[in-house]
Amino acid sequence: MAYQIHSIIAYKLVSPFTLELVFNDGAKKTIDFLPILHGEMYGPLADLSFFQKVILDKEAHTITWPNGADFDPAVLYNWEDCVEELTERARNW
Repeated sequence: MAYQIHSIIAYKLVSPFTLELVFNDGAKKTIDFLPILHGEMYGPLADLSFFQKVILDKEAHTITWPNGADFDPAVLYNWEDCVEELTERARNW
């Protein structure tokens, strides 16, 4: 079975806590991160000025923040399948 490797090649902030991500296959995903911004790693991103410090890590091919928070590009690519579980987990972080 072949697995597709996903990489983020571009992003833009489209509204508070929401990014549009462009993947290496041309797919675009618009993700509202606010529901999962809890806990030690992702909680600081709930400060909009900190959230806006997002950068594209060209080595890891994903988005990252100054505190080391990041996401697996495959999770971001399949966000609609993962967001419910991530939101539930975030409530316990």
